[in-house]
Order: sequence, then structure tokens, then C-alpha cells
Amino acid sequence: MKYKIIADSSCDLNEDLKNKLKISLVPFKIDVDDEKFTDDENLDTLELIDAMKKSPNPVRTSCSSPGDFVEKYKSTDADNIFVVTISGNLSGTYNSAVLAKNMVNEDEPNKFIHIFDSKSASVGETLVAMKIHELIEEKICHMEIVERVEKYIKEMKTYFILENLDNLIKSGRVSKTKGLIANVLNLKPILGSDGDGNIKLFENVRGTKKAFRRLVELIGETGEKLEEKILAISHANALEKAEDLKREIQKRYKFKDIILVKQGGLTTAYANEGGIILVF
Repeated sequence: MKYKIIADSSCDLNEDLKNKLKISLVPFKIDVDDEKFTDDENLDTLELIDAMKKSPNPVRTSCSSPGDFVEKYKSTDADNIFVVTISGNLSGTYNSAVLAKNMVNEDEPNKFIHIFDSKSASVGETLVAMKIHELIEEKICHMEIVERVEKYIKEMKTYFILENLDNLIKSGRVSKTKGLIANVLNLKPILGSDGDGNIKLFENVRGTKKAFRRLVELIGETGEKLEEKILAISHANALEKAEDLKREIQKRYKFKDIILVKQGGLTTAYANEGGIILVF
């Protein structure tokens, strides 16, 4: 039996993971004023960051249509397709992928397609894709893969710290008042998933260094059996900061592995320059 993994372009990958997982990505569209970006391998995130800095307006993103997913489903000869999407509470991508599945199964009822709502984003999707690949390699049947991956998603922890909140304020995800208070008081909010894919404020910490120290502490307070898990970090043009965080985590915890990736366009559009996302 042949298997294929498909994800939306919020799934951030490095070159090693691209070569290993061979994921097909369905790109988001990103608009900054009159500039239009397609979130694929040709997108220059530094150009996107520059455009966002110059604009007083919110970034506009649009998820892929059901037709885009249908095209991906039909372009593979795999009879088992696993799809990973950004949290359904943050985007309509999950619904597009499900509608596409229904459309394809009308013509090809024997093609197995399962869509996973990652309840996360960025490297949260990456870790889910890695888990799927691991289970495929173990030659586990497709329904057991679904069961075990859904359990994995429920246990995942997602946290992020943003250097500035401009894009979340512009998009309305953080109020202007809260953003102003954070800037005046030099507060760095530790945000993350509430477990169901919604953005939750965990703590406000004064100063970037203290915020990252607290983030490292939260890993130990909220995680279990860390030695059995992979931790993933993504960054928006902040490699040095991400590497420093990785070293601090390695000093305190014995994860099975820690991977580091640069954020793609969709993640950068909301995390903004300097943003760090951590998932395990």
C-alpha cells in the first residue's frame, strides 16, 4: 500500500525534513496592502517582513480552497492519504480539506483520506507529520495510525513568544489596549494553544530574557515523559535566539531530539520578525 502526507503551508520544514517526509504542501495566500505572496518555496520571508513593517494595515491571509486540496489528492497514486492542517479554530483550512475529501471519495470511494486538525500551527503540524511518517515506517494499518496520531495531538503542548504584537493587534487577535499596556510595561506574553487550537495567554512576563527563562520552566511543569518526545522550535528570522533557547532546553531536559526550523510565510505573517514557536 502506498501512503502520502499532505499539509498546508503552515507546516514549517527544514531541508532534512523535506527530504525525509516528502510532504506535499498546499500554500496559503498572503496579502500586504497591494503586494501578493504565495506561501511556497519561492517566497522570501525577508521581503514579507519588510512589507509588513511598512504597512499600517493588517496582513490578509486566505487558506486554500477545496479545489486546491482535490488537486493534491488526485495528483498522487497513493491509496492512503493523511492530511495535516493548522488549527481549525484559526483557519478554514481544515474545512476545505474535509470538503475536498468528500468530493474525491464520490469518484474514488476506496481512496482512504484522513484529515488531522493539528490543534496547533507551524512546527505543531511538523511534529504531527513526523509522527504519521514514523507510524507508516512501522507498517501500522491506517486506522491505527489515525488513533495513535489523534492521541498524540491531544498530548501536544504549543507555546510561543512574539517580539512584537503588531500583527496580532492589526488582525484583532489581541486588543490595541492590551498591546499598548504590554509595550509600555515591557511585558512579553507567553501564549500558546489551549489544547483545542485556540490562542491562550499563559503568563505575562516583564522582559524578553525572563520570558524565555519562564518558557523553559513551563516545559518541565507541563510536560511528561520528555525523554520519549521530540521538541520543535520555529523562528521568524531569529536563528540566534532560537539556538540560545535550544541550548537552555538541552541543559535542563533530555528530549529524544530537538529540531529547529525557519518559519515559512504564513507563520511569519502572524508571529512577525523575532517570533518563536515551541511545540513538544
